[in-house]
Amino acid sequence: MERKHKGETAQNPGKWLVLVAGVSGWLFAGAQLGLMPFAALTISKDLMGASFTSAGAGTWFAGYSAVTMLGAAIGGIVFGSLGDRYGRAKGLSWSMLCYTVFGLAGYFVKTQEQLLLLRFLVGLGVGGTWPNGVSLLSEFWSDASRPVLAGLMGAAVNVGIFLLSLLGKWYVVTPETWRGVMLITGSPIFFALAVLVFLPESPKWLESRVAGNAAIASSSLAELFRPPLLRVTFLGICLGGIPLLGAWASSKWMLPWAEHVAGAANPGYKATTLAYWSVGATVGGLVGGYVGQLLGRRLSYIAISAGACGMNLFIYGWLKPLDAAFLPAVFIQGAVSTMFFGWLPLYLPEIFPTRVRATGTGISYNSGRFLTAAGVMAAGLLIQMFHGDYAKVGSITGLVYALGVVVIWLAPETKGKALQS
Repeated sequence: MERKHKGETAQNPGKWLVLVAGVSGWLFAGAQLGLMPFAALTISKDLMGASFTSAGAGTWFAGYSAVTMLGAAIGGIVFGSLGDRYGRAKGLSWSMLCYTVFGLAGYFVKTQEQLLLLRFLVGLGVGGTWPNGVSLLSEFWSDASRPVLAGLMGAAVNVGIFLLSLLGKWYVVTPETWRGVMLITGSPIFFALAVLVFLPESPKWLESRVAGNAAIASSSLAELFRPPLLRVTFLGICLGGIPLLGAWASSKWMLPWAEHVAGAANPGYKATTLAYWSVGATVGGLVGGYVGQLLGRRLSYIAISAGACGMNLFIYGWLKPLDAAFLPAVFIQGAVSTMFFGWLPLYLPEIFPTRVRATGTGISYNSGRFLTAAGVMAAGLLIQMFHGDYAKVGSITGLVYALGVVVIWLAPETKGKALQS
């Protein structure tokens, strides 16, 4: 009980450790998520050798993205459930160890198939980091702090992607040097080990265990898929799935598109494109929670959905890489489309009770990745159908954002309501 009391004390340094661990864990996960969109084409040039083609590499890029999404979907459910059963701190550290260990293993691959398997395993850890980190933060900090924390979580993943883009400017990724990036992005394994040893547990989770909810926590997955939580779970999956599908089936194609158009004559343009997008995305993630608090959960989701759809259609339909307006537009698109990821850590914990919060947020945020994996593979097929025309594929797949305008009306408005116990 003493540990719980300290967690609830305003001066307790434990909540600051939780803040650092949650945000940093998601930041390092962002570097893993950004790695394949950034390096997949280069990796394919090495591993495919003489059989390399742009269309073939595009198919492998879709495959890497799809298996990462599939792994994250499963990992969000598995590690989220472990977080409800054994504690958020353990769930967070186990997730981080998963994506760093298998990320490091990418250094040793000899074939695309081997790397495909490892990216699935990396995805498991990435998927589990978000629900445990968000649940831990929301339960350690007061309701008044949560819009700020939601913004930090929304920005963290994109800071990780931005740092990866800076690495790409300093460390030029070529078919001969890409393995070094695997070592760099896997190096947070030491931070993950420190989290496992030193991170305090959620006081609300400890209280729920004392109150006799341990048995309930072990069956949280079943509870989420029966009334009265079934409807909430379904809506959470839709609200989490739309921005993920839009990001991976549409927005991420801007990077291989930029590399394809810029070519060998401008090898740094891909990294510059990623930098513009990730800086915009960092801004969008930071303000997403504030926008949700200011406009209310429904109106803000509608505005973000409409803006993201419009920017994707504009970029893919009216611009092309190397145009003067392309990079500024990529920055704006990154800012608008990633407001979702500051909105989601604010809203999703509000619709689930403590006993199933990690599992519920994990399912909501990551189950959409099952659909995303299918959507990315479909986009890969479209690349083949349109003979490597990234702009056409991005325009078609970007329409998924428009679904958010409809779905949000079915979800409850939670502005001004306290976090459920």
